[in-house]
Amino acid sequence: MEPTGGMLGSDPLSLMVTAYLVMAIVMAALWAVQCRMRNAAIGDVGWCAGLIVVVWWYATQAPSSIERIFLTVMLVTLYAGRLGLYILFNRINRKPEDARYRRLREEWGDTEPSKMFAYFQLQALAVAAFSLPFLVVLLNPRPLTSVVEAAGLLIWGVAVGGEAKADRQLAGFRADPSNQGRVCREGLWNYSRHPNYFSEWLHWGSYVVMTFGAPGWVLTWIGPIGMGVALLKVTGIPRAEEQALVSRGKEYTAYQATTHAFSPWFPRARPDTSPRSSRSRLKIRMKPASNLSNRTLPVRIHLQERLPPNAIVQPVQWAAL
Repeated sequence: MEPTGGMLGSDPLSLMVTAYLVMAIVMAALWAVQCRMRNAAIGDVGWCAGLIVVVWWYATQAPSSIERIFLTVMLVTLYAGRLGLYILFNRINRKPEDARYRRLREEWGDTEPSKMFAYFQLQALAVAAFSLPFLVVLLNPRPLTSVVEAAGLLIWGVAVGGEAKADRQLAGFRADPSNQGRVCREGLWNYSRHPNYFSEWLHWGSYVVMTFGAPGWVLTWIGPIGMGVALLKVTGIPRAEEQALVSRGKEYTAYQATTHAFSPWFPRARPDTSPRSSRSRLKIRMKPASNLSNRTLPVRIHLQERLPPNAIVQPVQWAAL
C-alpha cells in the first residue's frame, strides 16, 4: 500500500527531541509518585509505557505503509507491554521495593531524593534513545518480505520469547515458599545466571539485523550497545550479583562457579573442594597369597599421580580369616 502522509522521515531528530521533552515531564511526575509509595520500580513501568506511546506517536507522523506501521506498533507493544506488565505485577503490585533499589537508597543517604530524580530523568532520555531503532524499522523503505527482515524477526521472536520464559520460570520459583533464600537453577537459569538479561540484549540486536542496509541503520546499534553496557557494567548484572551474594551467600557463590553470567551455555562441573581432592590418589591392587596365614600379603601399588619426595607408604597387614 502507499505510504501515508505526515512528518518527513528525514527529520527523526525532531521526533526524538520532542519525545524526550515529554518523557522528562512524565518521569518527573513518576518520581514524585515514588517519593510517596517508596518503590522506584514505577520508573521501569513508566519506561515501558513511555516507549510504547512514543513509538505509536512516531507511527502517526511517519510516511510509512500501513503494513510497516502495523509491524512497528506490534513489535514495540508486545515487547514493552509484556515487560511492563511483568514489572507491575511482580515488582510493584502488593510487593516490597526491589532490594537493589533499597540498597541504592541506603548508599545515597541524604542525597537520595536528588539522585533518584536524576535516575528518573535518565529513564526519560533512555526512552528517546531506545525509540530510535523502532523509528528506523518504521521508515525502512524495503519490502517486508526481505530475507534480512525475516531473519531479524526470527531473532526477535526467540529473544522476546526467551525473556518471557525466563521471567516466568523465576516468578514460579520465587512463588514457592520453600525456595526462600535459594538460587533458581530451573529451565534457562541452569544455563545462564541472567537469561532474562541476555534475551533483553538479544532483542535489541534483532533490529540491527532487521534493518540491515536501510537508511539510518547505524542508529539501531544504540539498542544492543546501550543495553549491553547498562546490563553488563551499570545497573544490570553488577547490582543483581551484589544483591544475590548478600541474600543467598555460599549457594550463589557455587552458582557463579558453575553457571555462565550472561550468554547461555552448559554449566561447568562443580569444583571438588573436599580434602581428598588435594591429595595424590593411590590405586591399590591386592594379590593375596594362596595360603591365608598371619603374614603380610604382597601388595602392588600403582600411582596415578607422582608422590611427593617425602611421602611414606605404610605396609598393609592382613590377618588370616
